[in-house]
Amino acid sequence: MNEKVVVITGAGSGLGASLAKKYSESGSHVCLLGRKRERLERTAKTLMNEYSIYELDVTNKSEVDSVFAAIKAEVGTIDLLINNAGLGVFDLAENLTEESVHQMIDINLKGTIFCAQAVLPDMKKNNKGKIANIISTAGLEGKVTESVYCASKFGVRGFTESLLVELKDSAVQVYAAYMGGMKTEFWDGIYTQEEIKDLMDPDDVADIIIDNIKPRKNLNVTEVVIKNSK
Repeated sequence: MNEKVVVITGAGSGLGASLAKKYSESGSHVCLLGRKRERLERTAKTLMNEYSIYELDVTNKSEVDSVFAAIKAEVGTIDLLINNAGLGVFDLAENLTEESVHQMIDINLKGTIFCAQAVLPDMKKNNKGKIANIISTAGLEGKVTESVYCASKFGVRGFTESLLVELKDSAVQVYAAYMGGMKTEFWDGIYTQEEIKDLMDPDDVADIIIDNIKPRKNLNVTEVVIKNSK
């Protein structure tokens, strides 16, 4: 890997933590971003290389701009942004609360947009860099009890595909990962450990994402779909 500075949102658990560990093992300086410092510190204990921790609410654009400016000043130019922060609230459409609707749209969609906006000017100026959006298969098809979650992820899909068109004449890369359910804390309070025991391991998903992002001669992977075998 040649990404010296990797920024990962939602790095406190699950796939974000797995990606952080693997990029750290490759020698990258990983910037761990998330709302809860204690979770980020837990991830940091697994890292092999230098890292930085930044508490961040991705729904707050001014906070996003401030944190990304701090990363540039304290760590250096961002080579890879992984938009991984996400939230899901699952119920029939008519039962979803106003708060949960706002949370999913704000975190999943607006958060991805705000973070991408924070890195795009430098990436376009330098004509290099990568943005990886972790979207979920909920961005590919509607699902029962996931109406607004799917709506937010379909929004990220549209944003990602539009970025690909906007950046087609540059060397800046955009990548989308559409994956199914994983054995992570994402499902806490939703499903039991027994119910998620056959879901994918986030370490396996992280390996696939990293393998598809890495540069290859005359080849550019723009998206990958990773589904559960059962």
